[in-house]
Amino acid sequence: MPDLFLGLDIGTSGARATIIDEAGAVVAEAAAAMGAHGRDPRDPETWWRAAGTALDAALAVTDRGRIAALAVDGTSGTLLPIDARGRPLAPARMYNDPAEDTANLAAIAAHAPPESGAHGATSGLAKALDLQSLPGIARVVHQADWIAGQLSGRFRSDENNALKTGWDPVAGRWPDWIAATGLATALLPEVVAPGTPAGTVTPEAAARFGLARATCVVAGTTDGCASFLATGAAEPGDGVTALGTTLTLKILSDRPIFAPESGVYSHRLLGRWLAGGASNTGGAALLAHFDAAAIGALSRRIDAESDSGLDYYPLPRAGERFPVADPALQPRIAPRPVDDAAFLHGLFEGIAAVEALGYRRLAELGAPRLRTLRSVGGGAGNPVWTRLRQRRLGVPFRPALSDQAAYGTALLARHGVAGR
Repeated sequence: MPDLFLGLDIGTSGARATIIDEAGAVVAEAAAAMGAHGRDPRDPETWWRAAGTALDAALAVTDRGRIAALAVDGTSGTLLPIDARGRPLAPARMYNDPAEDTANLAAIAAHAPPESGAHGATSGLAKALDLQSLPGIARVVHQADWIAGQLSGRFRSDENNALKTGWDPVAGRWPDWIAATGLATALLPEVVAPGTPAGTVTPEAAARFGLARATCVVAGTTDGCASFLATGAAEPGDGVTALGTTLTLKILSDRPIFAPESGVYSHRLLGRWLAGGASNTGGAALLAHFDAAAIGALSRRIDAESDSGLDYYPLPRAGERFPVADPALQPRIAPRPVDDAAFLHGLFEGIAAVEALGYRRLAELGAPRLRTLRSVGGGAGNPVWTRLRQRRLGVPFRPALSDQAAYGTALLARHGVAGR
């Protein structure tokens, strides 16, 4: 009986496949670097070759006939123009590629409501407006849509990937104002909720990967949403902090939260809402003063049960997005102690204070109060920083089930066929 579930994560540097069983235990996982499969990271064929390598490696140590369902996540805001047969017509516009025609940004600003995720030079809608005049274009799809389409033959999207292209997650539809921006709305993909069964694998995909023809393809999500799911956070008030180059906070809510002036918006996810914001503080603010080796060595000299007495707001440069929306905000990192360990202590506490302020800000906007926290990213592995954060936030810290987006997407695949 099919009882395994496959998640495929298409990231910026590679593809990762994770296979789990019904209990959520990892059965197999594998990764493939984009650079080993093509020179152009914007070439969808490079994505597909990397995905194929990762899938082959994970499936090679698995009973392929036991795969019940699979799902795909991709980078949010990456858009691809395709023809009527699903063939790419140009290199993809990646998540961080700005729109080429600034007039399109003005059109979006004039017609999109403030809470829409379509604002900004890197939005999916801005890219769609740039691409719509390509000869032979039939549709614009997101990265995850196209990879899933190679497996299912259908180029559907999901509500999370569609958010930056203008999807209204509250109304659950493409809004009427999109046409006023000048986009031919017939180019927009069909959208379903993440975790929705979207068909079965094609005969070609079944033969290529040795899968049963009944293997279900489940609508996926963005890499960020998949990473949240991977932690095991599942109840309102469960938060996930990503301690990477920047500090990203997400909390599960029973209502949508929008505060565009602070970069806060919400994804609909498995019947609830995922709200969050991103600060410019984080690892980059630490690396402006110390390298990774020094941070590790100095951390061992910090007493995590004591306070530094310093009041810092660490930033790598001027400007903040959330929880303080101020493009001119200056870093506050003075006075600087002579002892580097004492200085790092203050930096750690300052970032923890921004984290606590961020969750309070989300609660002020209508999200639940933080009840538990899971941490991912490189900074989550520092036990001294973790303890300082625990003292500042005052909620139980839970271990993340996984820090891999592919694991979260495998959970989504399992959800899609639960009870069938």
